[in-house]
Amino acid sequence: MDARNLLGIPETRLAAEPEVANDLANLPHDVDAPDIDAYEAIAAKHPESSLAWAALADAAHATGATIAAYAYARVGYHRGLDALRKSGWRGQGPVPWSHEPNRGVLRCFWLLRRAAAEIGETGEVERLTALLQDADPAALEALDVA
Repeated sequence: MDARNLLGIPETRLAAEPEVANDLANLPHDVDAPDIDAYEAIAAKHPESSLAWAALADAAHATGATIAAYAYARVGYHRGLDALRKSGWRGQGPVPWSHEPNRGVLRCFWLLRRAAAEIGETGEVERLTALLQDADPAALEALDVA
């Protein structure tokens, strides 16, 4: 048992999303000027995917569109909560960063936290920090240095 998981709550592991990952991998990656329309098309094609919404939120943020990034991350956050619950998560317990399919939802949590910080929504930042710490502190560490 993980030392931080004293309650013995089982890890939640989401299913892989190879179609989404493939669609995202085939996008041109211009860090300075991402093609928002292409990211929006992927989110529209895969609306239940936190991975798609995370990519869109990150692309919006890269263009300086903080409010759009916040909104996209918020959608991904809710889609991620739905997916976690369908996988047996009950609002607490480990969602390991090391399990790659979990990274979409964890990124949405972090991206929403970043956008909330940028607009001064302190309570949301604190809540999302606690959520990420509970899910997997490694996610917070990995994303904070990304």
